[in-house]
Amino acid sequence: MMGEEEDGMAPRPPTMDSQSLMTSQNTFGDPNDVPDHNLYPPNSSNPEYCQQQFSAFPESSENVGCTFSDAADEMLFDINEDLEGTTVIPDDEVRVETPRAGMEFVSENELMDYYKKYAKQEGFGVRTQRTKRDDEGRSVYVTIGCARGGKYQPKNINMSKPRATTKTDCKAKINATLNKNDKWVITTVESAHNHITVSPKKTRLLRSHRRLDEHNQRILDLNDRAGIRMNKNYFSLVVEAGGFENLEFQERDCRNFIDKSRHLRLGKGGGDALYDYFQRMRKQNDGFVSSMDVDDDGRLRNVFWADARSRSAYEYFGDVVTFDTTYLTNRYGMPFAPFVGVNHHGHSILLGAGLLSSEDTQSFVWLFRTWLDCMNGQAPKAIITDQDRAMKNAIQIVFPETRHRYCLWHIMRKLPEKLGSHSHFSTGLKTSIQSALYDSQTCREFEEMWGELLDKYDLRGNNWLTSLYEERSYWVPVYLKDVFWAGMSTTQRSESMNAFFDGYVHSGTTLKEFVDQFDNALRKKVEVETTADFNSSNQIIPCVSPFNFEKQFQKVYTNAKFKEFQKELMGLMCCNCTLVTKQGCISTFDILDEISIHDCNKIVHYILYYNEEECELKCTCALFEMRGILCRHALKVLHLSRINVVSDRYVLDRWRKDQKRTYTLIKSSYDDVRASGDSRRYEMVVKRCMKLATKISLSDERVNAFLKVVDDFDSKCDDVTFGTTSESTKVGPNVDTADKGKKILSPNVVRGKGRPPSKRKVPPVEKITRKRKVVAVFCKSLC
Repeated sequence: MMGEEEDGMAPRPPTMDSQSLMTSQNTFGDPNDVPDHNLYPPNSSNPEYCQQQFSAFPESSENVGCTFSDAADEMLFDINEDLEGTTVIPDDEVRVETPRAGMEFVSENELMDYYKKYAKQEGFGVRTQRTKRDDEGRSVYVTIGCARGGKYQPKNINMSKPRATTKTDCKAKINATLNKNDKWVITTVESAHNHITVSPKKTRLLRSHRRLDEHNQRILDLNDRAGIRMNKNYFSLVVEAGGFENLEFQERDCRNFIDKSRHLRLGKGGGDALYDYFQRMRKQNDGFVSSMDVDDDGRLRNVFWADARSRSAYEYFGDVVTFDTTYLTNRYGMPFAPFVGVNHHGHSILLGAGLLSSEDTQSFVWLFRTWLDCMNGQAPKAIITDQDRAMKNAIQIVFPETRHRYCLWHIMRKLPEKLGSHSHFSTGLKTSIQSALYDSQTCREFEEMWGELLDKYDLRGNNWLTSLYEERSYWVPVYLKDVFWAGMSTTQRSESMNAFFDGYVHSGTTLKEFVDQFDNALRKKVEVETTADFNSSNQIIPCVSPFNFEKQFQKVYTNAKFKEFQKELMGLMCCNCTLVTKQGCISTFDILDEISIHDCNKIVHYILYYNEEECELKCTCALFEMRGILCRHALKVLHLSRINVVSDRYVLDRWRKDQKRTYTLIKSSYDDVRASGDSRRYEMVVKRCMKLATKISLSDERVNAFLKVVDDFDSKCDDVTFGTTSESTKVGPNVDTADKGKKILSPNVVRGKGRPPSKRKVPPVEKITRKRKVVAVFCKSLC
């Protein structure tokens, strides 16, 4: 036959109805419709009849006198050629016996396994169609049939867009009952199908024959924990198997498994799941601190947590922190509120975090006080936030001695919104505002420049600028020169931490899932810091000058901070320094610094005071006071004064690489993905087998000997139980359930300040569909 020559497949089974392939009405019809059984002649199951029908299409007449309808029929036949026919069983596999009445099976599972193997052999899927149970709930009667059995019941309201279906009301099935000897006996068998069966290439696509084994499940789960996208995760299994055709599952099965495992691993996302997580972290990490604020109804309002590593790091880097809540995190609209500092490499470091259900003064006060208690009552010396009134009030209440600064970037971003309609915004106004902010050296100079631009552009009555000027000490750089900010002028540290979560969390993220991703962030940050520590100790950045004070900083500063020092050292060549006066031990220098901004050079005047007795330097640029790095102006004066060694007061311990910091020895709070004994034992066995595979794979004799040992051990495992107590019950910490009586409800959905609940853009098609639904509902109400 044609199918055997082209595809090497067996002839169509006797139960197949070939007329459906030859009928022109079926050629271009909806494949999802239930076939009309009136089209099937009574003797369609006769093999001779099938042979007569196929003989009507001889190979010699393939392209002769062919009408459009004939060509369409022939084209459909060619397309389906590799879909139909009985599955060919390889020589090394035993063909499954055809089901017949009277066959017995020990259990219902054995019966199902048998029929699945038979169905896979014949090229169709199976499903349990009916189960009858006795009074004790035990199965006593079961019907297992073809997966295409049953009739198509349309559930879609829009009849013009029917959904695909596999239902053809196929009658193929077996009935089995439980006899007196507790064995399952097949009573009746129906073998005739009213549809084509699939080829060996396609049986793996049938739902009942798809199977995701435990090995691949573990690989998928570990890759998912590592943040590998699902498509790459699945394709790694394809490569390992040697092709799609060697897998017994599809990508959708992997996605379903990952969704389910996330649900089990992360909990249901409510307050109880979060509570259980915190309990487990306390068991794993002695210094872990968490607090959950609930209302009178037991509903979660605010959350705070910090691990022992963050608490210990606060002792070294808690002088300056940023606090930002402009990141939407989860399905409840609770914004993420991280406390972020700067470590000795200039990297962001987490010092605690919270989730707030309301951005009001009361919530901020609760979070700040909880964080302060966690840090043993030691308030930060400086804090950077966005321009939020409730946040400002809370800081004044909880941190009255802390210097508060607004994020300058947030304020400058509002310029186009607030002043963009001004006729001179792009022709001088914006430049004048920037010049007043960045070019003024003293507070008086800023006030004069600010007043001039208000008069020049007639902005005396602008309420926004008036409110900014009243709070100028919170955001204008010249008013903040006397405070150490560790190089931070904005909340970019918090926002860079938020950017780390992009791709992990979204508006549908559960509470527990977000905390789990927070652990991933901690894990990544710890590794980045460990690598930076190693590089600073193992690598040396060469000096670019013959000055001894450069070698001094090269020896003690981390590589990142030494690069910042070198940048200032290179700028020394652009400085013109002149001694103006000298009164006793204090010398005054005028310094003209040529600064390049966007390919434009300008000369900026600075004044530097040098006390020879105290070896003290003070420059009007205040770079050292704000960032902890000596400015180029100070280095110029040191060079002119022939000073080779910088005073220790300008070598901050904060940036040293030779300082031993205890927090680096503390484990972070993230979950150990292999905490259970089962997981550890499984990984140990797999690693050992991988080593053995590498050692013995070069010899057939070694492989055969190894497989023989494995087979012997496998048979022993089936017969003998090794040990009476599972070791997995002894591995890993248990969750303390002493307080489990108090149920914590999930928070109410809220909307934060300045953030939409979702950033998803609605496609035009979806907008049109929504309008149509609204019109339909309106018309229905009129009727």
